[in-house]
Amino acid sequence: MSDDADVIVVGAGLAGLVATYELTRAGRRVLVVDQESEANLGGQAFWSLGGLFLVDSPEQRRAGIKDSPELALSDWLDSAGFDRDREDHWPRQWAQAYVDFAAGEKRRYLHDLGLRLMPTVGWAERGAGLATGHGNSVPASTSPGAPALRWSGSSPNRCGPPPSAGWWTSGTATGSTN
Repeated sequence: MSDDADVIVVGAGLAGLVATYELTRAGRRVLVVDQESEANLGGQAFWSLGGLFLVDSPEQRRAGIKDSPELALSDWLDSAGFDRDREDHWPRQWAQAYVDFAAGEKRRYLHDLGLRLMPTVGWAERGAGLATGHGNSVPASTSPGAPALRWSGSSPNRCGPPPSAGWWTSGTATGSTN
């Protein structure tokens, strides 16, 4: 592993892994640091059962589920309980931007990467584990039809996108790509 990096990504959760992937596609050398071991690669994806939050997706429409960006944002804001105008300004902006992404280009972005989705929709986001708790008011979690990460090489701590996109290793404290 080289100590030379153009960018340091903090966190090997899905957001950090996507950022790393995009940076390596742009020719950057990336160092990924995470407090967890490779067994926890992907961060919170474990708790969401690997489901992907999509809004008004073809899978939802096929199942007769009526979803919309407005409903998804309302669910998010109800769950978040934002009650501070100044302090919650940017989290509200993030919620709006992410719902817009999940209702628009997210599915196409993942499809272009080769990810295919199962034709089912689930309830991965129910607050307190109850149907009446906070969370999505309609099923909005779609699962990949194949593992989102592919193991490569003989080492169980090496995985990532196809070799042409670079590779990274995950460890207790550090990882790298290219």
